[in-house]
Amino acid sequence: MIVVGAKGFAKEVLEILHKNGETLDLCFYDDVTENVPEKLFDLFHIYTNESQVKKHFKEKSNAFIIGIGNPSLRKKMYEKFMSLGGKPYTIISSKAEVGSFDNEIGYGVIITSGCVLTNSIKIDNGVLINLNTTIGHDVTIGKFVELCPNVNISGNCRIHNNVFIGTSAVVLPGLTIGENSIVAAGSVVTKDVPSNVMVAGIPAIIKKELFL
Repeated sequence: MIVVGAKGFAKEVLEILHKNGETLDLCFYDDVTENVPEKLFDLFHIYTNESQVKKHFKEKSNAFIIGIGNPSLRKKMYEKFMSLGGKPYTIISSKAEVGSFDNEIGYGVIITSGCVLTNSIKIDNGVLINLNTTIGHDVTIGKFVELCPNVNISGNCRIHNNVFIGTSAVVLPGLTIGENSIVAAGSVVTKDVPSNVMVAGIPAIIKKELFL
C-alpha cells in the first residue's frame, strides 16, 4: 500500500495501519518536500515520483490511501493515483465504533480512533473522519468531506461534496451543508448552509462567499 503524503496527517494514518496490522509493503509518497528522506522513521520507503508508484502498483499492491488533509487536495491526489492504476483503500481504526446496520462506506475513506458512527449512515469516497468525531443516524456524507477532530454531526443531516468542518463544530439535526462550504472550528450550525460559503460562530452565520 502507498500512503499519499509523508508528513503530518500521514503519520496518523501510519498509526492506524500499524495498530491494524496492515504495514506489509507499506510505502509513502511525497513529491513536494525538498530533500525528503529515503525512509519515514527509518522504516518505510518514501517515493518521490510517479515511476516509483507505477512500479509499486505493478510489483506489490495497487492499494493507496490519501494521508493529506484539505478536501480539494485530497480529491486531486485521489484522482491522480487512480489514473496511475491505483485502487483506493478504506481504513477504519480498531478503536472506532461503527454501527452494525445499514451503513455504506465508500472507497478511500479514513475513520480514525475514537470516532462513533451509529446506523443508516452513507459515506461516499475519499472522506476523512478525524479523531473522536460522532455521526448520528441517517446521515449522508458526500465525496472528499473532511471532518476535523471532535466534530458532532447529528441525525438526518446531509453533508455535500468537498465540505470542510473544523474542530469541535456541531451540526444540529436534519440540516444540510452545501457543496464546497467550510464550517469554522467551534461553530454550532442551527440552519442549512448553502454551497460555497464559510460559516462561523454560535449560531453559525455566513462570513464570506467562496469563489472556487
